[in-house]
Amino acid sequence: MIRKTLAAAALALLAAPAFAQYPTKPVTMIVPFSAGGPTDTVARSIGVAMQNVLKQSVIVENVGGAGGTIGVGRAAKASPDGYTILLHHIGMATAPTLYRKLTFDPLKDFEYIGEVTDVPMTMIARGNFPAKDFKEFLAYVKANKSKVSYGNAGLGSASHLCGLLFFSTIQTDVTTVPYKGTGPAMNDLLGGQIDFMCDQTTNTTSQIKSGKVKAYAVTTPKRVPALPNLPTLQEEGLKGFDVGVWHALYAPKGTPKAALDKLNEALVHALKDEGVNKRFAELGTEPVPPEKATPAYLQKHLAAEIAKWGPIIKAAGQYAD
Repeated sequence: MIRKTLAAAALALLAAPAFAQYPTKPVTMIVPFSAGGPTDTVARSIGVAMQNVLKQSVIVENVGGAGGTIGVGRAAKASPDGYTILLHHIGMATAPTLYRKLTFDPLKDFEYIGEVTDVPMTMIARGNFPAKDFKEFLAYVKANKSKVSYGNAGLGSASHLCGLLFFSTIQTDVTTVPYKGTGPAMNDLLGGQIDFMCDQTTNTTSQIKSGKVKAYAVTTPKRVPALPNLPTLQEEGLKGFDVGVWHALYAPKGTPKAALDKLNEALVHALKDEGVNKRFAELGTEPVPPEKATPAYLQKHLAAEIAKWGPIIKAAGQYAD
């Protein structure tokens, strides 16, 4: 036992000088979704700003499929050397319940770097939807539940989760149309093939401002600065309704603390970056405050979110193989 302890200490001493110079080559940031989506947009925004501290390129690698689980699985199995990190959203917390067979454990297979942003969501409808405000919208949905259709970006997506909570809250079910991503769902909403959806402000703000869709409410407790006239669902009477899409950075389990500390330093710097703040504001979101951009906060938050969404998903009985 003593020999093993001494050997581990010796290896740590040998590794310390190498990681004192970390990083010495580009860092790959895995995004478990296709390019151009909301999570990809967040990743590319902070990746550029993180380079100022790391003094190395941050290369975004899109590994989509299976609701993000393929990309997460790849990140979990990557070498824990600080040169592969993962940016994922709320799906990190819902995957353990949604998927019966996972190649990773969110709480055991990763180190935590910090949260990045909390993205509000908006309840939107096709441009010619008859309701003029949320009160009329809710009445119409309940009265026409067999006719109206709700689109989402697929099992485990933010729009899927928002729909689960919304229909549970209003005690009404409608026809749900799943898509393979946010893009196709939005295209069909714009084309009038579906009636409404709930999606991240990073994907809806420009459509709302252009008048291409009708917006009825924000899903988080506070109004969105980029959409100041849009009420929250809580304001509209759905007390306690709160769905946001938080994004965070992780590294494979066993990544050296020196590397994690440097990555966290780069993240904190990026969240203060003027360009990042401007881009996030355009997307209807903002960087998290410093107290959330920490490993300790992320670890606690992830565990709480897994506990929150598990019962909701189980009650809906929606699982993937």
